[in-house]
Amino acid sequence: MRVVILCGGESPERDVSRASGWSVARALLERGHEVVLVDPAAAVPVLAGPLTPGDAVDGSAVGKEPPSLSNRRQLRERMHTALTGGPVLDLLHDAEMVFLALHGGWGEDGHVQALLEMAGVRFTGAGSAACSAAWHKGRAQAVLGAAGLPVPERVLWRPGTYEAPQDAQRLVAAGPVVAKPVADGSSVSVHRVDSLSQLARVAAEVHSGEGELLVEPFLPGREFTVAVVGDQALPVVEIELTTPVFDYTAKYQPGAVSEVCPARIPDDLTSRLQELALRAHRALGFGGDAYSRTDFRCDTGGEPMCLEVNALPGMTATSLLPRAAIGAGWTYPDLVQRIIDLAMR
Repeated sequence: MRVVILCGGESPERDVSRASGWSVARALLERGHEVVLVDPAAAVPVLAGPLTPGDAVDGSAVGKEPPSLSNRRQLRERMHTALTGGPVLDLLHDAEMVFLALHGGWGEDGHVQALLEMAGVRFTGAGSAACSAAWHKGRAQAVLGAAGLPVPERVLWRPGTYEAPQDAQRLVAAGPVVAKPVADGSSVSVHRVDSLSQLARVAAEVHSGEGELLVEPFLPGREFTVAVVGDQALPVVEIELTTPVFDYTAKYQPGAVSEVCPARIPDDLTSRLQELALRAHRALGFGGDAYSRTDFRCDTGGEPMCLEVNALPGMTATSLLPRAAIGAGWTYPDLVQRIIDLAMR
């Protein structure tokens, strides 16, 4: 097939997305596809291609910190222009499939999916409605809670408009808490907070696209993640941390954490986590043609709580979805081909 991979983009996960794009390109070439790699936010959008099987493929490293987005407005202008007209849109129309390796921002909140839907372009992953539902952590947790899934208490706060809400102050007093942007991925700007003064400092530092901060109790138990591909829940991955939270640095630097798959847990907990992941996937509108990854952390009693559902989880060499696929007995190219096959339904 002729496949265009969209990666990069305008979010704090720009570097991660580029690394995912190159990894997906290698896998598609191994499977015999023709590939064009495109970063729609770049000054020169076509990064490589058309590539054919046997061509050499470069890579892209992920830094220890997310990239500065002081030029985010420019990146968004380029991205909108590229996806709504000109040579990039022509490439998308000519492709038999568009593989979305975009993470965060417009690539994961439904913006790009909506543009592709309006243009009649076939793409991998969930549609715009499901992506939008999952992207805002506060609203997603409200949907999951209404569907009967266990979620932590949460407080939304728009810093700069008023002091921390009374409910947030109460959570901090009972502390510790986790404070993070309500709409960012890759654990960007995730902080453990132990005092109101520390929360105020975090609020001053965090600049989320939605302008909101989510504050929830810090859960001291074990951390797990479960990927769903189509209608299948993959093996549970346990994230063994050496830091209080699974932040950006820990997530993308090899050796920073231990990721165990399949997780060494009782069968009944494995089944429960997989069932919860499937329910979360469906509650937010993900169908059998999509894939997702649900993150869990356990409370003091060992009860898993749903933290969030990722609509376009990372596809780098160290990402959790490929790790779960290996646990299921799939190679990385197997995973990429399955994602393509789901989108062809």
